[in-house]
Amino acid sequence: MDVYWIFQRLDWLSVIDILLVASIFYWLLFLVRGTQAVPLLRGILILVVLSVLITNVFPLRAFSWLVRNAVPALLVAIPVIFQPELRRALERLGRTGSLLTLPSREAAVEGVLDQVCLACEHLSERRHGALIVLERETGLQEYVDTGVRINSEVTAALLETIFFPNTALHDGAAIIRQARVVAAACVLPLATGHISDKQLGLRHRAAIGVTEQSDAIAVVVSEETGIISIAHNGRMIRRLGAKRLRKLLDAFYEPQLMYLGPRWLRWLSQARQRVLVYARSDEQRD
Repeated sequence: MDVYWIFQRLDWLSVIDILLVASIFYWLLFLVRGTQAVPLLRGILILVVLSVLITNVFPLRAFSWLVRNAVPALLVAIPVIFQPELRRALERLGRTGSLLTLPSREAAVEGVLDQVCLACEHLSERRHGALIVLERETGLQEYVDTGVRINSEVTAALLETIFFPNTALHDGAAIIRQARVVAAACVLPLATGHISDKQLGLRHRAAIGVTEQSDAIAVVVSEETGIISIAHNGRMIRRLGAKRLRKLLDAFYEPQLMYLGPRWLRWLSQARQRVLVYARSDEQRD
């Protein structure tokens, strides 16, 4: 009866109001998806739910007083704690207009991947070390700020020039956002987990580290051996040729290019991507 009474009181304005609030919460959760804010947000929600349940079930006056007085401080602390994520969210919102035209975006990404593969092939032949990071959904602005701004079109010649030995920008990572090289000589976090392969240097550890903390794709060219490697989701696939690198980049970027399509198509593509990554990793171990 209570549910029927609630539905009787609903009008079209109430439905719009509910949908609007739900859309805002969905948008906020979508923005922090894949960032370091997710476990923090989960911890805050668990803390709030437990506090509400305890204060409503048990007559704990002192604890209830503490919770009531801690809420204003928590509201002030949230913008400070989530400052990097809020900055990336506003930046991503500002770039929303450029993501609405999928065909042109696909063409731009295809051109970027071609130039990256061509540059890696030439760098590998000359044994010039390189670390190229391709930004996807998770913003990398905090790492961009550590480097030198370039904001130039992605070309193989530019990447080869950046990583030419003894140049001012070769010691660091070049970060690509959409179809632009936004910065070079960027400092990246090193891998937090244990790496069994002792042959991996700082470039490889930085490539794994940035992919552990974001959904970015990192391509590494070894300075000692010229071997091309690719890192994604904290896993690295090594000993790649230009054609094989291109196929892996296509596989990793495919879910991003189809995110405007049906949800089931995204799930299917992500499953295919994971299978490909594990298959390549098993092949490397063999």
